[in-house]
Amino acid sequence: MTNREIAEKLESIESKLSDLTKASEKPFDLAAAADYLKMSRSHLYQLTCRGIIAHYKPGGKRIYFEKCDLDEYVRRNRIRSQFELESEAANRISA
Repeated sequence: MTNREIAEKLESIESKLSDLTKASEKPFDLAAAADYLKMSRSHLYQLTCRGIIAHYKPGGKRIYFEKCDLDEYVRRNRIRSQFELESEAANRISA
């Protein structure tokens, strides 16, 4: 592989990374957020109506989401593993 070919491949990779970064900064609309969370649009809309998931409504009509808010929603109510529970119990007993 020549230096020119390597440079062209590097440029291509940098361009694709840049596109990914820009895409991740854009807010999701309702359909994209529902696809991302793998749930129906109606269920996601219900979550917004109940105030369970953070969202934006700039014109009072369309709903938008930030990826970090969607990720935060998914990470709520984490269930600890059996090992974590046993470690915590052992630490409390020995303390």
